[in-house]
Amino acid sequence: MTRIFDVILSVSGLVIGAPVLALLWLLGWLDSGSPIFRQERVGRNQKSFTLVKFRTMRPNSASVPTHLADASAVTKLGHFLRRTKLDELPQLWNVFKGEMSLVGPRPCLLSQLELIEERSSRGVFSVRPGITGLAQINGIDMSTPKLLAKVDALMLQHMGARAYFDYIIKTATGAGRGDRIRQE
Repeated sequence: MTRIFDVILSVSGLVIGAPVLALLWLLGWLDSGSPIFRQERVGRNQKSFTLVKFRTMRPNSASVPTHLADASAVTKLGHFLRRTKLDELPQLWNVFKGEMSLVGPRPCLLSQLELIEERSSRGVFSVRPGITGLAQINGIDMSTPKLLAKVDALMLQHMGARAYFDYIIKTATGAGRGDRIRQE
């Protein structure tokens, strides 16, 4: 059932949001010369996929979890994109392709072994990863792998159409603070 919602909402978002996506792409190109960021992430059944986002850090920044990233690597546009969560918009393409859902556990890096182990032990990889979910609207990020995996599993136990739309609405209206970046 959620796959139908994912397809309808991702196509709608890509079509209706095309002018915003184009503007952000142009601003990103002017900001860093490389507006789109691609990174291998862990997906459903621990199969890797390429996640796409708007770039928020300088192009040659280290490929590490956000909480370990260097705050000085974030560009001026990147601060705005992260604060407004607009950096996530290109992931609508991942949702459309079936690699992600709008709602689910945030996909982690292949190098985040502790989080992968915790999620694996709780059956979290049985679903598509998502753009948002219970952890994200509550400000829980990948810096606390055990807590994140526990909250992801809790979300999956109570997932239904109502929760799906509730998480989307709460994210769109500003719930959660996004991933923390290590401060200098």
